[in-house]
Order: sequence, then structure tokens, then C-alpha cells
Amino acid sequence: MNQKNPLGLNKCFLDLDDPFQLFERWFADAKSKEINDPNALALGTANKEGIPSVRMVLLKGFDQNGFIFYTNLNSQKGKELKENPNASMCFHWKSLLRQIRIVGTLQLVEKKTADDYYNTRAYESRIGAWASKQSSILKNRDELLKALEDFKKKYNDKDNVPRPDYWSGWNLKPTSIEFWLDGENRIHERLKYILTKDNTWVKNILSP
Repeated sequence: MNQKNPLGLNKCFLDLDDPFQLFERWFADAKSKEINDPNALALGTANKEGIPSVRMVLLKGFDQNGFIFYTNLNSQKGKELKENPNASMCFHWKSLLRQIRIVGTLQLVEKKTADDYYNTRAYESRIGAWASKQSSILKNRDELLKALEDFKKKYNDKDNVPRPDYWSGWNLKPTSIEFWLDGENRIHERLKYILTKDNTWVKNILSP
């Protein structure tokens, strides 16, 4: 057995005890090679009845505390997360033949964190946060377009558009993170980190 690689995995998995460090390396690779939206991920949630729902969102930040995305809190996913904070994320980078699956619990970010990110968004995106009643039924497209124009008139100072109270960020604090690498003949490589009760990570390789 190779003492420098006791699990016998591909070198791109590195030999790290901290999954956040490995995520940071893989994410950096994705940002340099993935053509569109390397920060795109599939977010899986479920309502209180356990009915699942999946949609694509964009990762807007991560650190040792978790992975952050932003949304309208009154949207379908926002309502589901208020009922059931358990969720999963899946990144798939086709250009790298890699995938990362994350499972954990979501909680709202601090107001200042949401404000700071909101203020980096383009003016039209900040107006859109006001105008769109996300996931609600529209009578027609013109209803949304009129709302956009109305809020542009209300907030015509592009440097002073406040963040709506119903628009904020969610942080997923992981309990497990799995790294997947495509293999020939579907003999893929999988490395899974699980958070223990004493807040340390244990890693194991999984059969494909």
C-alpha cells in the first residue's frame, strides 16, 4: 500500500482531512475550465409532507460554516425551507467529469451578510428582487414588466435600492460532503466526508 495515498484514490482527491479545502481546490478548477456558471448547483428541498423539489441556484459564498445562496424567502423553496430546513446540493462539472454532493441543514444568513451581497448586485437585479413575487402566478408577462417599471420609478437612485425584507440568503451547514470522479466503464471514484458528533470529519471511499 502506498503510504502517501493509503486510500488508493486518484491524485486529484489530494490527501486532505478537511473537505472544505478539497472543495476550494475543485471549485477553483471548475472556475478555470467550466464554460458557464461553475457556481451552479442543484438544490434539493422537501416540504413538511416530504414531497421533494429540485432547482438550480448559484453558490454565492462558502467557508467553514457552509455554502450560501440567495433567494426570495416567499418563493416555493423559501417556504419549504421554513418548514423543513434539511436540504442537499449537487455540483456537476461536466468539463472536469467531477461531482460534489453536500447534505446538511439550512439557516438564514445574518442581515448584514445579505445586505452586503445585495448591494453588489446590478441595479436591474436589485429592482427584480422587489418586482418579482417569485413562484406566484402571473396573469400575464406584462404584469411583471409593469412592476419592474414601477419599482424603477420608486427607486430611481441606482446607488440606493434597499434590500427587501423577504429577500435574503440561506447557508447550508454540511453534515456530509461527497466528491465523485468519473471512471472508465463506470468504475467511478467516490470519497465521502462525514461530520461526527465531536465536530470532526471522517472520510471513507465508497463503491461506485
